[in-house]
Amino acid sequence: MNINTKDEIVLAVLKKMDQRSMIGQKKYGATMMQEIEGQEKDLNRFLVDVQEELMDAILYIQTARELIDEVVGTQDNS
Repeated sequence: MNINTKDEIVLAVLKKMDQRSMIGQKKYGATMMQEIEGQEKDLNRFLVDVQEELMDAILYIQTARELIDEVVGTQDNS
């Protein structure tokens, strides 16, 4: 794979994605493509995974906002 971008942010994200992929491969014993090809996961299972990850992300965002509010002293809980 040839990465052409010079954007350091994009490169940092790609590096993190690569690291996360390696952790997932070690944890689950397969790449995502292998899970598809081996029919270990179907489309519905991938959608459930996405939904669960997004729900987790919302919790992380809310927690971060509350921590920021504590530091800054604001009370905007919307």
